[in-house]
Amino acid sequence: MLHPSKNLFPNRVAELFQDKTILITGGTGFLGKVLIEKLLRTCSSLKKIYVIIREKNEKNATKRLQEICDGPLFEKLRQQKGATIFDKIEAIDGDVIAPDLGLSETDRQKLIQETEIIYHSAASIKFDEPLKSAVLLNVRGTKSMLELAEECKNLLVFCHLSTAYCHEKQEVLLDTLYPPPADPHCMIKLCECMNEETLSTIDSTIRGWSANNYTFSKALTEALVEEKMDKLPVVIQRPTAIIPTWKEPIPGWTDNINGPAGLLIGAGKGVIRTMYAKDDAILDCLPVDSVINLLICSTYDYVTYRSRRVYNLTISREVKVTANKLLETGRQVINTKIPFDMVIWYPNGSLKSSRLSHYIHFLLFQLLPAFFIDAIFLLIGVKPFLVRVQKKVLKGYQIFEYYVNREWDFRHDNMNIIRDYLNPREKEEFIMDPDGFDFHTYITDCMLGARRYILKEPDDGISSALKRMKMLWLLDKVCKIVFTTGILYYMCKFFLFIYSNKVN
Repeated sequence: MLHPSKNLFPNRVAELFQDKTILITGGTGFLGKVLIEKLLRTCSSLKKIYVIIREKNEKNATKRLQEICDGPLFEKLRQQKGATIFDKIEAIDGDVIAPDLGLSETDRQKLIQETEIIYHSAASIKFDEPLKSAVLLNVRGTKSMLELAEECKNLLVFCHLSTAYCHEKQEVLLDTLYPPPADPHCMIKLCECMNEETLSTIDSTIRGWSANNYTFSKALTEALVEEKMDKLPVVIQRPTAIIPTWKEPIPGWTDNINGPAGLLIGAGKGVIRTMYAKDDAILDCLPVDSVINLLICSTYDYVTYRSRRVYNLTISREVKVTANKLLETGRQVINTKIPFDMVIWYPNGSLKSSRLSHYIHFLLFQLLPAFFIDAIFLLIGVKPFLVRVQKKVLKGYQIFEYYVNREWDFRHDNMNIIRDYLNPREKEEFIMDPDGFDFHTYITDCMLGARRYILKEPDDGISSALKRMKMLWLLDKVCKIVFTTGILYYMCKFFLFIYSNKVN
């Protein structure tokens, strides 16, 4: 609720969207859902939001959109604006990876005639995505969207969602353009004519300095957008790693286990007990609601002033969260406030500064127990799954280690300019700075959100989970004593054996 004095100021950002028609790709994704909700709730005078959605699991675009709008993320919007607000959203059958976006001629003409603002966020965000899939969806899909934008009669701005991590060789990432690692047009042709198996054998050579196919493809998309800057009102928005909501519409909401939240869920379930990272490694992450506010405000900035074209959406220079702080805070919250159900092992893992130590702990305390428990599952007729989970964890480690053990310096001068000219009302409606951010409270909200929205564990089970956590703590202590005693016993026998042989 706004303070009465702030209502005296205009909301120029919301006014920009008045009677405007918006086209969104990636609307079924984590960021896309929050963007739709925020626009409808805060900029409700907009005319229409079109969302390109592909058919999936025998559900058409309309059905998938309806399921999203029925979810808990939109409950606040439903209460504040009523059910009729959803009449402003319309699903468009299409597929960004398909030629011409898979649009019917009728839908394409409708978008050409009506669209004024485009948010292109559809992309594969898998770091281990095969090169062919990553290029066809992320790069060719962006090319197809730019071609559609060129036909739009009343286009005010085309917002391309990139990532702050797509130019890894830059020691300092500025709000500017950088050369791509390859020619995007050649890469599209290459991936169209070669099969996935052949490409996978040479993808590391093709990528050059890019760490993985995701960042490689996103760097290529920026080159495509840059080519159109003289012809189209295009901007590039580079968010850092996106994590669960901070404040709105629901604190701690998420719909995936990517990033730090996934690591805490794994640790809280007892399947992750070691990570290779420096204690003081800085995690560059941003809550998704903060990212959305930055997106909307940078849209307003470009349409109003037409001077800035690249926006780094980061706050790591102001809020520094270390890997150790994440682990310690997460462990405290999970063990004493918001534990999970069906925990395999008491959450008591730790960071390892030595890669060798990390892999030894992974073998002893994650992989071997997984084989043991899966064997028990087989004996009692339950389908084993823990070894499979640990293989995924191991793959996740490789991605996590690269990003957390490197220092990233992201500058956001253009965002600072926008912050300076927003009035008090706009600053409260579109929070763009971390004032009042309490990390412990945030992690508590995230773990509660994980229980509710990812693990589907009801709140009324928390008290029982806390009791089980105390029992697991005691069992963990007993196991450590037994394990340590056993190690000492066999060490003593070994040294006695050596000593007796020397005496003899």
